[in-house]
Amino acid sequence: MRIAQIAPLHEAVPPKLYGGTERVVSYLTEALVDLGHDVTLFASGDSVTSAKLEAVWPQALRLDPSIRDTFAPHMLLLEEVRRRADEFDILHFHIDYFPFALFSQLDVPFLTTLHGRLDLGELQPIFNAFPHAPVVSISDHQRLPLPQASWLSTVYHGLPADLLRPQLDVEPGYLAFLGRISPEKRVDRAIRIAARAGMKVKIAAKLDKADRAYYEEQIKPLMEQGHVEFIGEISEAQKPAFLSGAKALLFPIDWPEPFGLVMIEAMACGTPVIAFNCGSVPEVIDHGVSGFIVENEDEAVDAVKRLHELPRAGVRARFDERFTSQQMARNYITSYEELLRRQHRTILREVAAG
Repeated sequence: MRIAQIAPLHEAVPPKLYGGTERVVSYLTEALVDLGHDVTLFASGDSVTSAKLEAVWPQALRLDPSIRDTFAPHMLLLEEVRRRADEFDILHFHIDYFPFALFSQLDVPFLTTLHGRLDLGELQPIFNAFPHAPVVSISDHQRLPLPQASWLSTVYHGLPADLLRPQLDVEPGYLAFLGRISPEKRVDRAIRIAARAGMKVKIAAKLDKADRAYYEEQIKPLMEQGHVEFIGEISEAQKPAFLSGAKALLFPIDWPEPFGLVMIEAMACGTPVIAFNCGSVPEVIDHGVSGFIVENEDEAVDAVKRLHELPRAGVRARFDERFTSQQMARNYITSYEELLRRQHRTILREVAAG
C-alpha cells in the first residue's frame, strides 16, 4: 500500500525532546515500513525516517525563532500534498482539521488522526460543517464531545518494542513525573502525593512559555521542598533509566486526556502507573495489573503503599500485549482498508500488479 503520512511541522519527526504527536507519527511510519508498505513522510527537513522524506520546511518550527506565522508553512504543506495526492492509496493526516476543506473535494481517500482534546466549543461548527471527513480517535473517551464526527476507528498509540526496556540493574527508589508543567497535568498533586507517601519525587518536565507564569506563581515554590528534584526536559535515551528507577509514574491529571503517551512509556519500562480517573486513563491502565486508577490524592497515597502488589514483569507484559507500534500499525492498516472499501477503491500496487 502507498501511504502518505503528513506530520505537523512544529517538531521534527521524531522530535529531539518533547513532542507527542510527532513521536507517534515516527513510530507509526517506521512500523508501516517494517510491514512492507511504501510510505512517504511529509515533515520538516530535520526529520529522520526510513520512509521517503518530503521536507516541506527546512527545520522544525519550534527551533526557528524567526518564524512568527506557523500557519504559513502548514499551508505549503497542504499544497504539496494536494499536488501529489494521486500518487497514494491513502493520505493520513496528523494536523487536526486543516485538511478537511481541501481534501474533502478530492478523490483520494484521506483520514485524520485527532491527537488533541476535543471538548472545545469552537470545534462543534467545524465538525458540523464536515460531517463526512473520516477521523480516527486515540481513545474512545476522546470522541465523546463530537458524536457527529465521521469516526472511522479508535487506534491506541504504540511504541517500538525495543525502544524502552526495564533497566534491571537500576533499583527503584522514587516517584516520577514525566511530561509537561501545566495546570491540567497537575505536577502540584504529584509533589503532595510524594510528600504524604514519604518519598522523593523526580520531575522530568518541559516548561512552555505559555505556562511560565503558572510555574512561577504556583509550582516554583513547591519545587523548593527537600523531597523534590526538578530535572527538566529529558530525551528518549534518558527515559529508560529515569522510569526504571521509579517505583511508579504519577499521572495526576485534571483534564480529559486524549491518550497519555507517558503511561505506556512507563509500562514499557515495567514501571506501574498511578493515574487519576480522567479521559483515556481507564482505557490505557489495567487497574491492579499495570497500575492503579485513583479518584483523589488520598487514594493515590494508598496506591503508593500497594505497589508491591504489581510485579514489574507483569506491567511490561501488558505493554507487549497492547501497546507496541507494530500493533498500532496493524490497526491503522485495518482502518485504511476499511476506508478503501467504503470508497470502492483499489490499491495502486494491486492495479500495477494486475
